Amino acid sequence: MIKRNYYLNQIQEGFEMHSVCAILGPRQCGKTTLAKQYSANLDQVHFFDLENPQDLSALESPSLILPKFKGLVVLDEIQRRPDLFPYLRYLTDNSDLKFLVLGSASQDLINQTSETLAGRISYLELPPFQFNEFEKDSNENNNIWIRGGFPKSLLAKNINLSEKWRFNYIKTFLERDLSMMGIQIVPNNMRRLWNMIAHYHGQIANIAELSRTIDKTNKTIKRYLDILEGCFMIRQLKPWHENLAKRQVKRAKIYIRDSGILHSLLNISDDNLYKHPKLGASWEGFALESIIQANEQSLSEFYFWGTEAGAELDLLIIKGSKRIGFEFKHSDQPKVTKSMHIAIEDLKLDELNIITPGKNSYQIAEKIFVKNLSDTF
Repeated sequence: MIKRNYYLNQIQEGFEMHSVCAILGPRQCGKTTLAKQYSANLDQVHFFDLENPQDLSALESPSLILPKFKGLVVLDEIQRRPDLFPYLRYLTDNSDLKFLVLGSASQDLINQTSETLAGRISYLELPPFQFNEFEKDSNENNNIWIRGGFPKSLLAKNINLSEKWRFNYIKTFLERDLSMMGIQIVPNNMRRLWNMIAHYHGQIANIAELSRTIDKTNKTIKRYLDILEGCFMIRQLKPWHENLAKRQVKRAKIYIRDSGILHSLLNISDDNLYKHPKLGASWEGFALESIIQANEQSLSEFYFWGTEAGAELDLLIIKGSKRIGFEFKHSDQPKVTKSMHIAIEDLKLDELNIITPGKNSYQIAEKIFVKNLSDTF
């Protein structure tokens, strides 16, 4: 079992401030395993899986069972019982109980808990395994781009089992998970949209084109995108606007967050990734997500930037007064471009990093560095 020490420490820090800690993340990303690792050395732990009918039934009258406990109560798949939140508020105010709640739909849960547990809850987003969680050149480190970070995909005995797991994950997400989270959408419509998003991966999504293809209104398409983002399946990267006398891009870029899921949606196997026309886009999304996740807890802001004239920057990270730019190139000899110099000047970047899958890191021009992904953490 792989210990995710960074996230275990985040849980502990959360409980030092609040009585409730919420772990949010996509289904089967390792939330339950992390909760069990955290609670393994605690004296009193009470675990409820709200997808288990017996556990669900036990909490039909929470006031008859929860006050009897001491220590930590873990509520897995809490989105199944959002009506518990008001009672959790009462217990946190009138007992020493701690609650670790696990959920698979971020925005809805945050909205529900912020109304009832304000000042009593901390949030931790748990992604699937990330590149920087493994030693350089380990099997997991070498496989994670192709297979993605979901534990059962990444750690499968061979690529065939990994691909089958991802196929079933996508099918189950569409046909079961969405409805269990109270989201009523025809699975075929969402599947068609998800496939189209995979083809738009790393680009600005054309809502009007998606609308025509799926035969839904622009408003409905935007709602579907928000649902996929709220379930941690996609990332809508917002554009940054600088005070410039230039027309700047104002629509978000769209990414499939997990590279393994992306490859499955595009029918890219281990054997043909390096020959596939989406190779560069796949690398961009994988490296971009890795860097964002590594900086997510450091109070950073994340954007991309582009002008109508064609200058662009794949990722802009703003942390306090510091601005760092990133370009992602699947090349062993990336070149400095005019667009990079424009981005440095217009955005007042402290540095610009070109992230490649190569092994070497070096400076290529003033403020411009070529780095392998490992050297960015």
